[in-house]
Amino acid sequence: MKRFPFVAALVLLALTSAFAQQAASPFTINDLLKVRRVGDPQVSPDGKWIAYTIGNVNKEANRTLTQVYLLPTGGGEPKQLTTGDKSSSTPRWSPDGKMLAFISTREGGAQIWMLEVATGALKKVTSISTGAGDPVWSPDGKMLAFVSDVYPECADDECNRKRDEQAGGSKVTAKVIDRLLFRHWNAWKDGKRTHVFIVPSAGGTARDMTPGDFDAPPFSLGGPSDYAFSPDSKELAFARNTDKVEAISTNSDIFVASVTGGEAQRITGDNKGYDLSPQYSPDGRYLAFRSQATAGFEADRWRVMIYDRQTKQTRELTTGFDLQVDEFAFSPDSKMVYFIAGERGRSPVYAVATGGGAIKKAIAGGSNGDVKITSDGKTFVFTRASMTMAPEIFRANSDGSGVTQLTKTNEAFLSSFKLRPAEDIEWEGAAGAKIQGWLIKPANFTQDKKYPLLVLIHGGPQSVFSDAWSNRWNSQVFANAGYVVLMPNPRGSIGFGQQFVNDISGDWGGKAYTDIMNGVAHVAAMPFVDRERIGAAGASYGGYMINWIEGHNDDPRFKFKVLVSHDGVYNLTSMYGATEELWFTDWEFKGTPWTNPEMYERWSPHKFVKNFKTPMLVIHGELDYRVPVGEGLQLFTALQLQGVPSKLLYFPDEGHWVLKPQNSELWYNTVIGWVNQYLKP
Repeated sequence: MKRFPFVAALVLLALTSAFAQQAASPFTINDLLKVRRVGDPQVSPDGKWIAYTIGNVNKEANRTLTQVYLLPTGGGEPKQLTTGDKSSSTPRWSPDGKMLAFISTREGGAQIWMLEVATGALKKVTSISTGAGDPVWSPDGKMLAFVSDVYPECADDECNRKRDEQAGGSKVTAKVIDRLLFRHWNAWKDGKRTHVFIVPSAGGTARDMTPGDFDAPPFSLGGPSDYAFSPDSKELAFARNTDKVEAISTNSDIFVASVTGGEAQRITGDNKGYDLSPQYSPDGRYLAFRSQATAGFEADRWRVMIYDRQTKQTRELTTGFDLQVDEFAFSPDSKMVYFIAGERGRSPVYAVATGGGAIKKAIAGGSNGDVKITSDGKTFVFTRASMTMAPEIFRANSDGSGVTQLTKTNEAFLSSFKLRPAEDIEWEGAAGAKIQGWLIKPANFTQDKKYPLLVLIHGGPQSVFSDAWSNRWNSQVFANAGYVVLMPNPRGSIGFGQQFVNDISGDWGGKAYTDIMNGVAHVAAMPFVDRERIGAAGASYGGYMINWIEGHNDDPRFKFKVLVSHDGVYNLTSMYGATEELWFTDWEFKGTPWTNPEMYERWSPHKFVKNFKTPMLVIHGELDYRVPVGEGLQLFTALQLQGVPSKLLYFPDEGHWVLKPQNSELWYNTVIGWVNQYLKP
């Protein structure tokens, strides 16, 4: 008798749960903007604490406010360390663990500040007029290295300040250019160069360690991992490109210089590809770095090289490893190197001995990043994400066991939505190759209903769709709008071996197009997909592929009913003359438009305008210097003159990516509104 109320309660609970799932609000762009952005974990020297950052989007202010937090490595409640209405970021521990250096705009421009962890006391370290970024401590705790954009002809900060004041006070905004690579992504250099500086950690005058008319780190692929102190604090290693025409060169090298001054010495002169990310072993014997062997090919396999400072010999640690190394770190005893490499849309952590040998997985699963090792060598600290989880901080034992989530910053918020995990699927592509991709089903998916299919195509083309969270092109926003989402990784994608990457070069609309079309046909045959309602959207190379599909929407198995092209290449010849990284187009199309016109003609979408029929939304940013805005304007003009239903979404204040919160909201709403117009019942 008593079991009937119990059974009834279970039934009621099940019905309530099912109703809650059905009634869950869809995850929209407004919800995406509420997701807090966790990143940049830094482990204290004693291994007990993690400093990290959280960014909060303020849609009304149209910006993201970032602050520094502190978390016990063993787990516990985080503590906010910085406050205010200005951002603080890039926290870095002093070698004694008592202080955190960080970058803040609390008094205007970005400067290095120091926070005493025990008391919260603050001190300003730099007051350089050109601003400071990406601080790195010397191991003895006496110095901080940082980067700043300065006029190469200026010998001191006063000169830089006067030059900036003169430029800011003039009504003339014209620019005079006498060399290539004068702008990059969405920024003009305006005659400035990035240099590495050293400042006493107690404060004082900053000293330029890389004077001259070049960038260190390099303007293109360089970043905060491209300079480092030696363990004895006597030497600074950094990357720079000294080739005469930087726009056609990937030949950045590793240099070392005494912190007391003197001429820098090049240690990678024999290699003509990229050399970046110098890092000393804790025992001081080695200087490791990432390297590409092929000149002019920015998607060549990234290797870990190790330079013996005693013998002056360099060797590869990742020989025979057919994936690209994204980041690496030495173990505290200098016996191991740990690194991350993308593999089939995930990013495991690998380990290899500094003496060489077999490469093994240290952490097998997940999309991981920002890996740090505690000083005792027993614990990894890293970020992990998926398409259902925004980045959070995790820890694991050095053998890969005991993976534990430390932060749950967005767990309560995201749990109120139905976010379906990405399904790893595979199909046969061009020439019988196995192609991987991700399938995300709508929030309230049921097997007996048919849904429209939206295909997202990634950029690069040497990039990848990973099982990771994204603030741009977020799969859950589209799935929650009622779409089955397919995210293919065709030829050119990273994480499937270097030959798979190489196969896209000189073949932009070839095998990759077939890989994608076969994937769409594979998914369209699934019983829950309506093959009469299929659309596609992509950015950068993905936008190129959308433009290519516009002229080749003739697959007998299905038809795209609507397309979205964001910052896509339309005319390869005009693109060549206006983009900045000319080594990229030189490599991808085996020369210039005047040395190899056949290649540019063969793969340019603008040659197929007569076939344009599919409704298209064109999106472009005025500040996009990678795929300049003329590409989008030409495309929209052609669509309009061909009588194709089309719309142009133009951002005067955005570059290759739409980053401002209010613009992002408009972007998502416009894209989904356009696709809904043609695919929703």
